[in-house]
Amino acid sequence: MSPADPTTSYREVERKFDVDASAISPSFDGIAGVARVEHLPAQALAAVYYDTAGHDLAARRVTLRRRTGGPDAGWHLKLPAGPDTRTEVRAALGPEVPDELLDVVRALVRDRALAPVAQIRTARRVVVLRDDSDEVLAEFCDDQVTASATGTDHKEAEQLWREWELELGCGDIELLDRLSNRLLDTGAGPAGYGSKLARVLGAPAPPAHPTDRLQRALAEQVELLLVWDRGVRADADDAVHQMRVAVRRIRSLLHGEEKAHAPLLGELRELGAVLGVARDAEVLAQRYQQELDELAPELVRGPVRERLVGGSQRRYQTGRRRSLAAMRSPRYFRLLDGLDDLISAPTATRSASVDIAYRRLRKAVKAVKTAADRDAALHRIRKAAKRLRYAAAAAGKTKIARRAKTIQTLLGDHQDSVVSREHLIEQADAAAAAGEDTFTYGLLYAREADLAARCRAQLRPALRKLDKAM
Repeated sequence: MSPADPTTSYREVERKFDVDASAISPSFDGIAGVARVEHLPAQALAAVYYDTAGHDLAARRVTLRRRTGGPDAGWHLKLPAGPDTRTEVRAALGPEVPDELLDVVRALVRDRALAPVAQIRTARRVVVLRDDSDEVLAEFCDDQVTASATGTDHKEAEQLWREWELELGCGDIELLDRLSNRLLDTGAGPAGYGSKLARVLGAPAPPAHPTDRLQRALAEQVELLLVWDRGVRADADDAVHQMRVAVRRIRSLLHGEEKAHAPLLGELRELGAVLGVARDAEVLAQRYQQELDELAPELVRGPVRERLVGGSQRRYQTGRRRSLAAMRSPRYFRLLDGLDDLISAPTATRSASVDIAYRRLRKAVKAVKTAADRDAALHRIRKAAKRLRYAAAAAGKTKIARRAKTIQTLLGDHQDSVVSREHLIEQADAAAAAGEDTFTYGLLYAREADLAARCRAQLRPALRKLDKAM
């Protein structure tokens, strides 16, 4: 996070335990690695949890709360990040849901209203376990909880329970296991719910597991789209690329019914194009950085690094801002709604068969011989190989998918070289007009041309291997 960022992010590793109201808190004496046990003053915590009317956040184990009391009063957004692990994003205490937290889960919430769904009060006693350097190894929380659901026409009965929590500090998983065993020996049991909110609302019904192979593949890609949506908003490494890949895979899965899904396919195509602006600039920045680093210092002449790397990085940020604008629009939300409807449809959609996708690839290969623009023709082969790869993967034909991926990767490198060479000519012209040395641009152009030639040389053997796999 930058100093100006109003949010802070933490990685939280914790385990919860159900315990009787009469249980005696455990002793942590004799735990290997624990040098000092510190008992903190009692805390009184009050939290209001927010969600949509359909509990869209809770369905994906996401919680959004406004907490008062304790050392971390404020807005907390918790996101699943693996077994026993969540990412917690915090913002300052205020009356309304902070925009910066809402934006993180905008693809889940979309333009649906958020409102209180539960109130939870906790009387907490905390025991801090420290090592011989006085660093916090872990914290034990003994919570007396009073909670009720809200937002209904009648007042929900209050729920009362006691639970224990272990939250890992600088300790390791082995320590967490030892502490967990101490709690289990005291009479606690693994918690029946992953969070206090889940206990108040009741565990949401698990999403229906599609029995159709294609629908399963579609559901998996939509879920990845939502995951990488958060990555793009956080400017995570490679997130734009991965979100664009998910969009392309969804398009390929629907390719067999273009007419039936024309509106969705059109919106997916537009979204992919918007993401492509940032992705292409990101690829160029990484490509030029690596190539310039590989050259001897005396071969890098003039402000070439600033023009190529710095310029591409600025274009990436511009492209990402445009992507975010699209991802905050009602148009994007309706696309996500349409994908949800498609996954839950009672009849499965049908994708292009592997045989059809293969025939389209072979047709694209034959067209190269008479193409006026060979580079564009090779790019069409790449697109056809990509569709074949996804169709084969959805059909469980892994060998064909693997061979198609090889072709897609080869021609992807070739296309990146085509884009890079066009950009190098533009930047060399700009450098010449500014009176700068253009030697390095020519050197990089030659390297890119050599790479493209190598890719073309490997294409025919790769196509033969695909033919054999078919």
